[in-house]
Amino acid sequence: MAKKAGKGFILVCLQLLLCFSQINWIRAKGEDGSDDDIKGMFVFGSSLVDNGNNNYLENSTAKADFLPYGIDFPKGPSGRFTNGKNVIDLLGEMLKLPCLIPPFSDPSTKGSKVVHGVNFASGASGILDDTGFLAGQVISLNQQIRNFETVTLPEVKNQLGVNRRENRKATKKYMFIMGTGGNDYLFNYFARKGEYNVSLETFTANLTTSLSLQLKKLYRLGARKFVLMSIYPLGCSPMLNAMRKDGCIEVMNQAAILFNDGLKSIIDAAKSDMPTSNLVLVNSYNIVTDIIQNPSSKGFKDANNPCCEVVPLTQLAGNGVSCKKGGRICMDRSAHVFFDGLHPTEKVNVEIATKAFSSDLKTEVYPINVNQLAQL
Repeated sequence: MAKKAGKGFILVCLQLLLCFSQINWIRAKGEDGSDDDIKGMFVFGSSLVDNGNNNYLENSTAKADFLPYGIDFPKGPSGRFTNGKNVIDLLGEMLKLPCLIPPFSDPSTKGSKVVHGVNFASGASGILDDTGFLAGQVISLNQQIRNFETVTLPEVKNQLGVNRRENRKATKKYMFIMGTGGNDYLFNYFARKGEYNVSLETFTANLTTSLSLQLKKLYRLGARKFVLMSIYPLGCSPMLNAMRKDGCIEVMNQAAILFNDGLKSIIDAAKSDMPTSNLVLVNSYNIVTDIIQNPSSKGFKDANNPCCEVVPLTQLAGNGVSCKKGGRICMDRSAHVFFDGLHPTEKVNVEIATKAFSSDLKTEVYPINVNQLAQL
């Protein structure tokens, strides 16, 4: 165990050294940003893309900074809601970024550490400001964007030597990743069904309209390359096992489909709404559904149960999602689709990131893939 910990520490140190060694190299490329490579990523959303922001929220119950989370991650528990790397880590590797994207809430995320991007995502948050009320304290998407605008963007301009008024010049070589929406259904609309007097269709239309306005704000701040992550088949998550008899809960999957169709409409409308932007939709719904329906074809054995021990909704203080601290864990994480009651294992994240980066199927990425987006 000591050897493994030591090896992980050495790898992290080497990563940090490589990351910092890139700063002068980036400045040397010139103010026009003529190099074709992506400099970094700015990440917004919820727990599927969060890499530790909630660690710093004192009153949040949506945390993953304890074992068994991170059991296969080089740094151990880090706030990522999985056993190893999440989709953001993997896309960063594929884009050849020199270091992991730091969480905004970490006090050390400043100065040269922001040059390759910042992660603003917060577990249990949503598009709507009141989504996440069940978790006590989260960072809403609106607040995440304000954090980028008021804190990180000026810092990035300073590091790159860009005039404070030239947002576009500072952000042209960055990808803006958006992974949110599922919590607005699971922990808002369906959790407060009696409080809503609107149909699922109307709620979804309002949700996608809100998201469109948030994307346009990022566009005005200089964002041009967007990656939108669709939401998963919500009705198939293990947290709902006690509520379903056979198969998945179709009304929740229908909600996901409606929302994901709305994302595609946002991309189609961007030609006129955000004329110099390029957007990619990663259809995680189809990718994950294919795995759940045909697990053995991808090397999985269990597509129904969480790998870690989860306190179920039916028990006191159980939320059906989080791993129990120090609880039991499956030995073969690569055989499971889900790590906890809602979030996938690293192996599923690898499937999603790989297809996001290189798939040519419009049912998986639309209208182009992330690799093609990077080259524009």
